Amino acid sequence: MLEPAELYEVAADAPQLDEPVLLVALEGFVDAGNAARLAVEALLADREARNVVRFDADQLVDYRSRRPPLRFETDHWAAYDPPELDVVALSDTADTGYLLLSGPEPDTQWERFSAAVEQIVRRLGIRLVINLTAIPMAVPHTRPIGVTAHGTRPELTEGHEAWFATAQVPGSAVGLMEFRLGEAGLDAMGFAVHVPHYLARAEYPQAARVLLDHVGLAAGLYLPTEVLLKAAERAEAEIAEQVEGSDEVRQVVQALERQYDTVSTGRGERSSLGLSGTLPSADELAAEVERFLAGHGDDDNSDDNNSDDNGDEGRGGAQPS
Repeated sequence: MLEPAELYEVAADAPQLDEPVLLVALEGFVDAGNAARLAVEALLADREARNVVRFDADQLVDYRSRRPPLRFETDHWAAYDPPELDVVALSDTADTGYLLLSGPEPDTQWERFSAAVEQIVRRLGIRLVINLTAIPMAVPHTRPIGVTAHGTRPELTEGHEAWFATAQVPGSAVGLMEFRLGEAGLDAMGFAVHVPHYLARAEYPQAARVLLDHVGLAAGLYLPTEVLLKAAERAEAEIAEQVEGSDEVRQVVQALERQYDTVSTGRGERSSLGLSGTLPSADELAAEVERFLAGHGDDDNSDDNNSDDNGDEGRGGAQPS
């Protein structure tokens, strides 16, 4: 392996935090409902982000698969938006400092990247690494949103119900990173929020808010969720309108509700709520809901990003599922 330290640079003026938590949300792995992306946007909204570590994206990103945008104006190239994979320092609503690693998931050198993260964890005295993901599940939007928790020590996931026994899933950089950190004796964990599979390609801010609720509880942070709360209220109303207007949609949601309730009361097998559960007409439901939401997402998000509302925010009241 090439030297991991040559993958990144620590800022000379990086703020010094006392045993911070590092949150990790990388683009490219599964992100049902865009929940992890929405969570990152909420964390960065109206917050000062101070650079701590910058990874050399030129070594990690496959440009031909991602195609970062170049802007052409009349007769020349005017701007370039390069991929950035950075660790920044933020503060929660109680002014407690923490770190956030976000940007594109490395396409190459996963082992070297994981070793680099381990070096950073040790160098900065990071006490806990938490990664954020979102997975599609055969669950209805009318029931509490579940979360799968995992960690390098059983103590890190106490109080969280296991949804899976054993599952073989495609690898990810964050998954390997957590695995290697555990082998090195460092504390790392993650939360995968469950998004109704028929909403997996739409924006589902409800899931992002639940994700931040759980992360806040685990990290001891008061994370800002007011933007997500407002977006979730609008999304709920839009989904309810779509369900009400379609007998087919309503029937599929009711079937999912029956399945969920059966499993929740212990009369079914939890495997029926797996990663790729299917029910009759689920594809039709997905298509109808996505078509309905497609015309609303951009306007709603721009409103939220410009909001200075000081409403609900905090470490979150969601109870582990």
